[in-house]
Amino acid sequence: MLHIGCHLSPSDGLLNMAKTASGLGADTFQFFSRNPRGSKAKALDQADADAMRAYLAAHAFAPVLVHAPYTLNPCAERPETAQFAELVMRDDLNRCTAMRAPFYNFHPGSHVGQGIAVGIEKTTALLNRILDGSTDTTVLIETMAGQGSEIGGTFEQVRAILDGVAMRDRVGVCLDTCHVFAAGYDIVNDLDGMLTAFDKTIGLDRLQFVHLNDSRFGCGEHKDRHAAIGEGLIGLDGVRRIVNHPALCNLPFCLETPHEALSEYADEIRLTREMTE
Repeated sequence: MLHIGCHLSPSDGLLNMAKTASGLGADTFQFFSRNPRGSKAKALDQADADAMRAYLAAHAFAPVLVHAPYTLNPCAERPETAQFAELVMRDDLNRCTAMRAPFYNFHPGSHVGQGIAVGIEKTTALLNRILDGSTDTTVLIETMAGQGSEIGGTFEQVRAILDGVAMRDRVGVCLDTCHVFAAGYDIVNDLDGMLTAFDKTIGLDRLQFVHLNDSRFGCGEHKDRHAAIGEGLIGLDGVRRIVNHPALCNLPFCLETPHEALSEYADEIRLTREMTE
């Protein structure tokens, strides 16, 4: 059975968000820990978090994903920017622990001229500082498009971050289909080759979640521009192969496609489920 959902907002409460997901036909979802373009976070309502967790269990949801805000740069050159990222991620992990959220996803950052090796070193060091044994939440490094000075645009870079983290069992990977395609992994014509490269470099056992997106730009163009399923250069056949691949089909998938209305996500969830029937 395909586990599929979309990105939702917890603005009306965590339990209501879970009910919204169910109404869309989803059995997983992701949500931002706080304002995705800022730093503010509402105080956690523990009763609401407990109610959400009970609802997810009662309705046989797959694991859900908490996403860090986009504003963070864990490997920033400016100390205050890196310190801000660490402060937010520490607080997010505390919130994840209170919610008993299984996964917390983040973008590994941009080195902004310092060089890839320095960027990897700084992001790894931050992870080692915040992963202090106080949480059961697994932090997922998202595969990136390699846009600008992003790190994480190759499997080797993701592996280098993973290798530097002392608490190996508390870090994993979220694979974004648009990002890996943009980074140069041809998942349209050689999905098996991409997965073989991932397994040899990182290990498929580290892959915990998939962001399912089409791409507005072509393979290797290093442009992070998501498209609705079937409306980009990955295409319906490419997505069909992804959701049915034996190495991926049992993982939770989350749509990050550009829609305004929830009804559009419901249609896309339905479309994607039909691909596996």
